[in-house]
Amino acid sequence: MPTTALTDRLTAQFAFLLECDRLKDVFRQSLNTQSRRRENDAEHSWAICLFAVTLAEHSNVPIDVLRVVRMLLIHDVVEIDAGDTFAYDTAAMRDQHEREARAADRIFGLLPADQALAFRAMWDEFEARETAEAKFAHTVDRLQAMLLNCATQGESWRRHGVTHAAVVARNTPIADGSSTLWTYIRGIVDAAVRDGHLAT
Repeated sequence: MPTTALTDRLTAQFAFLLECDRLKDVFRQSLNTQSRRRENDAEHSWAICLFAVTLAEHSNVPIDVLRVVRMLLIHDVVEIDAGDTFAYDTAAMRDQHEREARAADRIFGLLPADQALAFRAMWDEFEARETAEAKFAHTVDRLQAMLLNCATQGESWRRHGVTHAAVVARNTPIADGSSTLWTYIRGIVDAAVRDGHLAT
């Protein structure tokens, strides 16, 4: 590869990587278990990748774990522009996909053309939730937030007036990737209700 072309490629890749550093300043509603401060998107991305690697054996079908991890690493970068949309904010969710698609165009567009296309295709695959890998990626994405809420005595749920019915309705797609994990987390959520951490 010519030196100029290599330099241009690296410049684009580094621009993308520096842009993604902004995920550290996009805060979610879930709380970290120890500090009880709001989790940021970079922490969330790391956590769900760890969830995927650890829990892959519970997928409903065999999956390409590396493909799942790649999806999880990039699926939230759009929140640099679009912001984090709270899972139970139905009004904000109406135009969520449109906002995030515009962000995907800009942010992935920072990359060299071949990588821009590949990253955008992977983001679209995650959004479509049709492949086994995309279904499992969604499973761990939602599972992690539920587990944090349970581990912090439902503080975020209680702050926003979220009910047990809303949690179940929102997170039922976990079963599409793993019926085992859905059954298990349902038990933890039911315990949160019994403990007074989640309203009925």
